[in-house]
Parts: sequence; C-alpha cells; structure tokens
Amino acid sequence: MDSIKQRIQELRAELREHNYNYYVLDNPVISDYEFDIKLKELQELETKYPEFFDANSPTQRVGGEVTKNFETIPHEHRMYSLDNSYSIEDLQDWENRVKKIVEGDIQYTCELKYDGASISLTYEQGKLIKAVTRGDGFQGDNVTANIKTIKSVPLVLKGDYPDKFDIRGEIVLPFEGFNKMNEERIEIGEEPYRNPRNTASGSLKLQDSAEVAKRPLECLLYNLTGRNLGVNTQFESLEKARQWGFKVPGEARLANSLEDVFEYIDYWNTNRQKLPYETDGVVIKINSLQQQEELGYTAKAPRWAMAYKFKAEQVSTLLNSISYQVGRTGAITPVANLEPVELAGTTVKRASLHNADQIEKLDVRIGDEVFVEKGGEIIPKIIAVDLSKRKVDALPVQYLTHCPECETELVRHEGEAQHYCPNYNGCKPQIIGRIQHYISRKAMDIDGLGGETVTLLVNAGLISNYSDLYELTKEQVLPLERMAEKSADNLIKGIAKSVNIPFERVLYALGIRYVGETVAKKLVKHYKSISNIANASEDDLVNVDEIGVKIAKSVQAFFESEENMAIINRLRQFGVQLEVSEEELANQTNLLAGQTIVVSGVFESISRNELKKLIEDNGGKVGSSISSKTSYIVAGSNMGPSKKQKAVKLNIDTINEYEFLQKIKK
Repeated sequence: MDSIKQRIQELRAELREHNYNYYVLDNPVISDYEFDIKLKELQELETKYPEFFDANSPTQRVGGEVTKNFETIPHEHRMYSLDNSYSIEDLQDWENRVKKIVEGDIQYTCELKYDGASISLTYEQGKLIKAVTRGDGFQGDNVTANIKTIKSVPLVLKGDYPDKFDIRGEIVLPFEGFNKMNEERIEIGEEPYRNPRNTASGSLKLQDSAEVAKRPLECLLYNLTGRNLGVNTQFESLEKARQWGFKVPGEARLANSLEDVFEYIDYWNTNRQKLPYETDGVVIKINSLQQQEELGYTAKAPRWAMAYKFKAEQVSTLLNSISYQVGRTGAITPVANLEPVELAGTTVKRASLHNADQIEKLDVRIGDEVFVEKGGEIIPKIIAVDLSKRKVDALPVQYLTHCPECETELVRHEGEAQHYCPNYNGCKPQIIGRIQHYISRKAMDIDGLGGETVTLLVNAGLISNYSDLYELTKEQVLPLERMAEKSADNLIKGIAKSVNIPFERVLYALGIRYVGETVAKKLVKHYKSISNIANASEDDLVNVDEIGVKIAKSVQAFFESEENMAIINRLRQFGVQLEVSEEELANQTNLLAGQTIVVSGVFESISRNELKKLIEDNGGKVGSSISSKTSYIVAGSNMGPSKKQKAVKLNIDTINEYEFLQKIKK
C-alpha cells in the first residue's frame, strides 16, 4: 500500500507542476496527450483506493459537484471598492491628499484593471480552503467547487507561503475562449453570450461545477490580505504570489513618480487592445504596505489606491421618448428611452438623464440623435446631442409637473437639482423602494425575500411598510407567484431572524434620507438608542461628528412624522434592535470623550485597526493628521521624523501602544 500511496503522491505533484507550467507560465514541457495519460492513471488509482482521497487533487478540477444554493459567508477581511479617476488632475489631487498623511518618498505599483468577477481565495497550510465572491464587500457566495475547476487557481501552493492568508483577484474569460464558446453556441442555434465579463461572472454561479470546468476561465491575482505575510511592498507581494504558484499578470510596474504613472497609463491606453483579456483601466497603489496602513480606508475604499478608467466607449442613437421613475425617497429620475444600440458589449435601450437641469443643459429633445457612453463603464448616460441632425420641429422638453405614479404635484427644494413627489406614505414606488432598501444586504439582509417579492407583497395588499413584514404568515405568502412551500418557509424564517441585526444596520435600513451606512454608525455611536436620536434637537445633531445641517434636518423630519414613529413602535414590539446591545455597551466607555488621537507607525501587540477601534469604543476620535486639535499620538516603530517634529513643535505628547492600553485599562 505504501508504494500505491507514493505513486499517487508522485502523480499529483507531477501533474500540479505541469498544470502550473501550462496555465500560469504558458510554457508546457509535455504534450496534452502525455498529461491526459498521467491524469487518467491518477484517476484510476484514486477510484481503486478511495482511502487516499484528497479534495485538492488535480483530478478534482473536472468538477461534477452540484450546488443548489450558494452559501453566503462573511469575508474575514472586507473587500473594498476602489475610488475612480478619469483625468491626470484627479490623480494629482489624490497624490496631494496622500502626501498630507504619509511622509517620505512615495513609490507606486501600477497594475492593469482587468474586467471580470472579483474573487477572494483563502489558503491554509498551502491548500485552497474556500473561494468567495465579492458580494457586497462584507460577505459573498461560497463558490469553492466552481473555482477549483479553473486550472490557473493553484489547489496546493509551493515555496515559502504564510500559514494562512487571503488572495484577491479577478475571474476573467480570455477573448479567444469567449469567441470559441460563442461559435459553438451559434452552431447549435443558441444565442451568443454578450460579453466576456458577464459570462465569467455568470459562470461562477452555475450549479454544476462540471459545466464550469468546460469554460476556459482564468484567475488573475493582485492582492494579498492577512497578517504576518512576510512582505513589505505591494510589488514584492505580487512577486511572492507568483512564486507560490498564482497567475499574476506580468504587466505590473513600479513607478517612482506620477510622471512614471502617466507614462504607464498612456502606453496601455493605446496598447490594451493587444491583451488577451478585457481591461478598462489602470489601478495605482501606494507601494509601501506601511504607508498603506498609515493611509487606511474611507467608508467605501482604500485611501492608498486609485483606479484610472480609460475613456468610455461612445455610440450615437435615436432618443425615442423620456419616461420618469420614482425612487424610494420620492426623487424623480428622467430616463431616456433609446433606439437599441450595442455599447461596450451590451445592448443599451435606456440611459439616465439625471434631472431637469441636465436636460436643459444638454438641450436634449425627443427625436434627437444623441451620443451615449457608459459612465464608469457601468451606467449608460447621454453626454451630448448631434445638433446637425435635429429636426426643425423638435420642441424643448417640458419637465413633468406631477408624479407619474400617484399624480401628486412635484416639489423642488431650493438648492436641489431633483424634483420630488411629497406623497411619502401614498406613492407606491416609494413604499416598495423603502421596503426593498430595508431588506437589502447591507441593511436587514433578509434571506428568502427579494425585491420582486416585495413588489408582489405590496401589490397584493399584504404589506404597506416594513413593519408589516413581521406579521406575515406562510399561508399569506404561499399564493404569491413562483412561491413554493420551501420558499415560503425560508421567507418567514428570514424575517424572524432579522430581529437580531444590530442597531446601526437597522438605522440605515429605515431609509432616512442622507443617512447612509457611515452616518448611521456615527449616530448610533453617539446616541446609543433610537429614542435618543428621535429626541435630539437640530443643534444637538449637528454637534455629532460629520453630521451637517442637511442631515440633521432630514433626521428630525423623519422622527417628527407620526406615521414613522408608529412604524418604529411596531418594530420595537416585534423585537427589532433599536438600541445598542448590553454586550456592545459593556465594551464601550466615555474614557476618551472629547479627545482626538492620532495613530502612527508599526505596532507589535495590536494591529492599527484594533487600536483605532479601541479609541472609538472608548469615546475618542481617530485623527488622520497631527494638528493643534490632537490630544496625543499613539506611536509605534517607524513613525516619520516630520511627524515627530510636528508633535514637538505643537507640544503634543507621544505614547507607545503599551502605555495606551494601560491608560484605557484603568
């Protein structure tokens, strides 16, 4: 048996190496036939001796596992979005912001921005443990079985890899493979796929992994995430990942200045058509990981990275009509209905016109030939009118005066671009939109309940606000369209489970105008309960960090509504979390109230993010730069000399991490 086990291990090692040579290095050393012979021998041995089964064997890449429902699991390290730039000036502004926070020379790593489906791979002891889609950045879908079929994803690593880490990348479909797939579909009379990006993304959610294995997908990796990774720079992390067996694009370059970055952008703006994959821009990252840590993150994106988007593709087409949509806040959005046209791999029939001012600025008229592009390559928008083709009898657009849904007269507040329908509780799209927002992933995240089902529930007269959800019964929802017994069970269970969602997400879920995720967290941290927020005056609200007059007025208006307060009281009766839990309160104090503390350098016993959380949990504010308002600095090793000089000049105390921990322990 030992000789059998040894042969199996030899074949696995050999096939992994050949796989790496072929799919990662693009340098095969044996023929496909020879590879297949070895793979067949391994398959036969594994079938005959199942006691030597290994989930990461090369034989597992053929797929066959069927996933009916993809489990949603949280990311251990959040997957952030990137801020976009569209001009050299944008990048210069970004560099100026960076230089206000970090010291010393700045190097950049420039990488191409591949257009695919984002993925996070987790490895432990050199083996692939799980693969999770980006989702909303906080959690995604477990697609491990499908990812294992992609030949350029190593199932077992080589070299000096860390014990545990995540690596982020993009699942892409090369043009050659995409075109071949479409040729085969046309041949059998099927509709061709629209574009490589959507096809790659859709492939990850196919239920049968054997079908995924048939698609020529590739995985391009670009970011290591975790602790004690043994690297100091972004560029070094790319080189290390390549050594461990990952397919890391070779186009990445180090840049010592923005001028070098601009050269890189100019080169790829004209040469990207030669690449085998879709790409829509360049990602520029601060190379030093220590400087990255110093810069940190905004609520949505890292401050140490910026995506430069190549100029969007443009087409011209006919504007047939303008319709108007009502959003959950009552905001009216005019939508251009276009003669269908191909744009960046998709058929575009509609484009946003934003508001009345934009229509007037463009002087767009029904029957005009208009130029359309995808803003940020995602949402189509009209950018100009071809006046040379305008008909002589084309009339200026008369903007809508009454709501297209409930016929209430529209209002437009001073200083605002959009018109609003003020019929808050009687306009159906607003009602549906608010409930859809309430159940969304970043809010209450109610399993089994989607936007379409909300519309069905409202139209059936079963709910008229989000508190009604908690009185729904299985018998009421079963008659709904496409609602099976199990779906009804899941919906009712999902609603019941949502009462455990923490208060900060509940506040965001309420859909108060201007109260996004970040503002909700600020309000919850300051007031601790919904009653305290409801009773706060405008002046009191404005004194909360980052809360301005506009937000304060909106919060006050929401809680002054008797209907809203009645809904909140019902939510309270159903057990929804409307205050910070005792457990959370136990870990919070006002010990650092009124203090602004700057965190700088590299720490030994605690991470920078953990330090910042401790400051905030104890009532303090984390400062991004040293100023006269800074109370003191918590400094680790490698704190920059100019920061030290500034601290001395302003007579600001500096303490180390251990002194800080003792301070809050007391």
